[in-house]
Amino acid sequence: MPDNIKVLLVDDNPMVLALLQRAVAPMASVVLANNGAEALQKAAEEPPDLIISDFHMPDIDGRKLLDTLRSKPATARIPVVLAAGRSDLAERLKPLRDVVEGFLEKPFFVGEAAAQIKRILDKIALEKMTRDAPDASVVRGSLGQMNVIDLLQSLELGRKTCGLSLTKEGEQCQLFFNEGQINHATYGALTGDDAVYKALTWMEPTGNFQIDFSAASSEQTTTRSTQGLLMEGLRLLDEANRDSSEQDNDSHA
Repeated sequence: MPDNIKVLLVDDNPMVLALLQRAVAPMASVVLANNGAEALQKAAEEPPDLIISDFHMPDIDGRKLLDTLRSKPATARIPVVLAAGRSDLAERLKPLRDVVEGFLEKPFFVGEAAAQIKRILDKIALEKMTRDAPDASVVRGSLGQMNVIDLLQSLELGRKTCGLSLTKEGEQCQLFFNEGQINHATYGALTGDDAVYKALTWMEPTGNFQIDFSAASSEQTTTRSTQGLLMEGLRLLDEANRDSSEQDNDSHA
């Protein structure tokens, strides 16, 4: 992930703020605000790439913070994640689903929160790389910046239509997305689901990627959704690693 991503965390509870900081700090630079007024000031002074805010706060709550941010040109496009309890997410925050980047259910475990926030930050990082690219239709990078899983999840979350090329040590995988769903993939003689599963074995941060937003394919060789391909591919990888470990243990018995 690019190292220039900045996240503004907002919560009037110091303990929750510290937990959020633990979750986000390994992935982005962090700015803290103890209330809505402080958050608005910091967002205006130096707009962050993402704001994660508690919904229940005195004076300026999460809803008022969101409305104020959206009313000002300098902060109107900042993605916002609101943290709230299950009942608020099910009722009061339903109308906001189309205007926020996501929700974080409280109480949360740091690991679960980090995984959820990472998916959003990967999407933001990819969009930032796209804006900064010399050619707006093509984005190039290394798998040290974003690994294969992060790329696939980001393109799915962003509902992108594009071609993704992965290269490593003379090997190449081509994947085509339609509205975030992989519809066609090739890896040497492999096509479809098997090609995606093979690409998911690239766990080391070596190799490169290229995203061409002007590319598309009408072929349909995959049989699962992007998320389904990821889940099945990781299951197969885990199974293969487990079998390899058992064989190693047998050989040393």
